[in-house]
Amino acid sequence: MSDTASIQTSAEGGSSIKQLIQSLGPGIMMAAAAVGGSHLVASTKAGAIYGWQLAGLILLVNLFKYPFFRAGVQYTMGTGNSLIQGYDSMGRSYLWIFTGLSLISAIVNTAALLLFSASLLGYFLPGTLSLPVLSAIVAAACLSILFAGHYKALDGLSKIIMAVLVIATLSAVVIAAGNGSAASADFEAPSAWSIASIGFIVIMMGWMPAPIEISCLTSLWLKSQQKEQKVTAQSALFDFNVGYIGTAILAIIFLSLGALVLHGTGTELKSSGIGFSHQLVGLYASTIGEWSRYLIAVIAFFCIFGSTITVIDGYSRALAESQLLLQKKPLDQRRYHNTWMVVVSAAAMGIIVFFSSALMPLLNFAMVLAFMTTPVFALLNYRLVAKTALPKALQWSRTMKVLSWAGLTYLFGFLAVFIWWKWLM
Repeated sequence: MSDTASIQTSAEGGSSIKQLIQSLGPGIMMAAAAVGGSHLVASTKAGAIYGWQLAGLILLVNLFKYPFFRAGVQYTMGTGNSLIQGYDSMGRSYLWIFTGLSLISAIVNTAALLLFSASLLGYFLPGTLSLPVLSAIVAAACLSILFAGHYKALDGLSKIIMAVLVIATLSAVVIAAGNGSAASADFEAPSAWSIASIGFIVIMMGWMPAPIEISCLTSLWLKSQQKEQKVTAQSALFDFNVGYIGTAILAIIFLSLGALVLHGTGTELKSSGIGFSHQLVGLYASTIGEWSRYLIAVIAFFCIFGSTITVIDGYSRALAESQLLLQKKPLDQRRYHNTWMVVVSAAAMGIIVFFSSALMPLLNFAMVLAFMTTPVFALLNYRLVAKTALPKALQWSRTMKVLSWAGLTYLFGFLAVFIWWKWLM
């Protein structure tokens, strides 16, 4: 090979790698939306209560949900349409189901994340402000950023938040592992495989790694990204895999933190908003060092703030597109997106007034709701990709089909077990 050819090949390889890095966006936003309640709350609590027992289940849940999240990238890159447009093409009833479930999820999830963000904000602000006031401040900040920058602002903010969170959490786990487990030698952990544990497992699985309707938001973010830069099927799938696999790894890291620092100590996670957020910050500070307390408070706040702003933007995009499709109006009308952001935030604030002192019950309700709607969205995504004529590189492979069938069996089976446990037992 000539020197010229070698240089050209090297340049093309470098350009390809650079393009893949630049393509990171929707997948990272999905990760930012995912790390809120499921990771900081559910994974940490799973480690604190059960130690390492649920690590395998967390990885299994992420594996079984993978095809249904991936469907958003496959369908949008293959057709140029969002998953929501795909639901509409399957029949108007599917679109109505999605819109109804998304509206409930949008308000409840936004309220839970606003409340969590507010409790963390109150940790390091001087003076004493009520949680509803702090929540209103967070909501106003989110809306201001989104109105000013939309996709570009969200894209940049998500990448910064995820990078800082990963570094801080990895540092805490490495230090905790060096210190050894905090549990006493004779401590016997409760079994995670008993009927009494079903409620907690359902709550954890609901947002692990995130509600499946987030796949629709990823699809919409991907459409927005295509307006800003060139996106290929390879780069889109790379971005998705980085974000999705990253959330699975982070879930195990947070479980490790709970298992190493809280498991076997007799410490129970507090149920109040401010109490829980202070305890969460204390968990990091006791591991890394007291000097890091306020630094960790800021990092934890921006982690949840990133989830909050991502959820407000994504669900509002979805609801706006659903409304335009139902009314048969042209898509991409930004004023509808802006209106839904205000509506969702205002409705979430209305809920917060009644749940200001109960962060954990609100988060638990949101996770249970996500768990119960997960099989519905999973089936919709599978049917849509299976029935659409996509380019060969974006079609279901045999392995993905088998994984999808296994995932659907698992999700509907566990939903039946939950219904039996909750209402029939």
